[in-house]
Amino acid sequence: MTKEPIKPEPVIVDQPTAEEIYVQELENKLARQQLLEKFRLLWLNRRFVFRAALIGLACATAIAFLIPQRFVSTTRLMPPDSQSSSSLALVSALSGQSGLLGGLAGNLLGIQSTGALFIGVLRSRSVEDRIISRFDLNRVYGARLEDSARRDLEENTSISEDQKSGIISVAVTDHNPRRAAAIAGEYVDQLNTMMTQLSTSSAHRERVFLEERLNTVSQDLESAEKNFSQFASKNGTIDITEQGKAMVEAGATLEGQLIAAQSELQGLKQIYTDNNVRVRATEARITELHRQLEKLSGTAITPPGDNGKPPDAMYPSLRQLPILGVPFADLYRKLKVEEAVYETLTKEYELAKVEEAKETPTVKVLDPPEVPGRKSYPPRFVIMILGSFFAMSSALIWVLGRARWQAVATDDPGKQLAQEIFATVRARIPWVSSNGAHAGAVEGEIGKDDERSEDRP
Repeated sequence: MTKEPIKPEPVIVDQPTAEEIYVQELENKLARQQLLEKFRLLWLNRRFVFRAALIGLACATAIAFLIPQRFVSTTRLMPPDSQSSSSLALVSALSGQSGLLGGLAGNLLGIQSTGALFIGVLRSRSVEDRIISRFDLNRVYGARLEDSARRDLEENTSISEDQKSGIISVAVTDHNPRRAAAIAGEYVDQLNTMMTQLSTSSAHRERVFLEERLNTVSQDLESAEKNFSQFASKNGTIDITEQGKAMVEAGATLEGQLIAAQSELQGLKQIYTDNNVRVRATEARITELHRQLEKLSGTAITPPGDNGKPPDAMYPSLRQLPILGVPFADLYRKLKVEEAVYETLTKEYELAKVEEAKETPTVKVLDPPEVPGRKSYPPRFVIMILGSFFAMSSALIWVLGRARWQAVATDDPGKQLAQEIFATVRARIPWVSSNGAHAGAVEGEIGKDDERSEDRP
């Protein structure tokens, strides 16, 4: 035998009774009637609502045109590549694979991007003080203290960095469009100046050291040149070696001339007497050659001067050259050493300046600041629309609230308490009476509108 399938039991749904259906329809009808009554009430007071909207529009328009205009000038900066070190290159590679991973790696390694460094410099007190002094912002902002002027400048300046591209945006807000553009440009100039002054790279430290060392060596070189020139001028020494060679050659020449003159004199004496003119001329020439040789060799009887040589001698004698050779060589060697050191340091100093210029972060202006042609604040059209909407909404709430208030019974305890409180406040505060009178006039106007609307067919 096969078993018959079990049939599911039917679900019994409670059907609403006729009385419940009637009550539900009655509630819906009552709700529709109440909604229609509210619409009818608003329609009857449409003039009041329309006048309130016009008044709100007029007030909002006046406020919108009384608010001072503001202009925004924006400049965008593209910082240079700051991936000179291996750690920065690693962070860059990680950033290329995953932005979150790269950011975490940078934070763990303690590496800050150049953009963050630029933003920190732009937000520094030094830069803000220079801008305040440059444009006399104390007078513009009406701030007596420097702290107040800095706070106002920070509120009117927005500095942000795009995390993906690294582009830095500097937006300056001011009532004067030209001053806004000028302040934005001054931020860029001050950033360049501060980064140049505060650069702490190895090239900068090397350049500073070489500059100090170069100043010292320059002074030593000047002293060596002065000492050498004074010694050479005092002793008539230009080049000891060359002077020695020249004097030896000159002595040999004079010696040869002397021997030739003596031989000539002996031949003349055999022919002529001692009083002969030619004999006497030859003797005079021999005497002069002897004197020149004695002068050249330093054996002259003439007393020497202060520098150890005869007064009429232009150059030192052969006997004095060995004595002057040691101090001359010492001074000459010192001069050449100082010249070599100065030349080497000068080359290194120029190379350090080039490296410093390469390593110093410089700002690349992507978008220079421009004088804005349109205001950024206030949004007058939006203020006018919101003012009209707020006034219309307040009028609608007033009409519905007044109707609801009038619907409350006179003997209601809450209504009686509210009337007592309102009467007490109006009696004690003078300006509330005028407002109360104005409110009564408004209620009377609304009542008249109701009566005129009801009289219409």
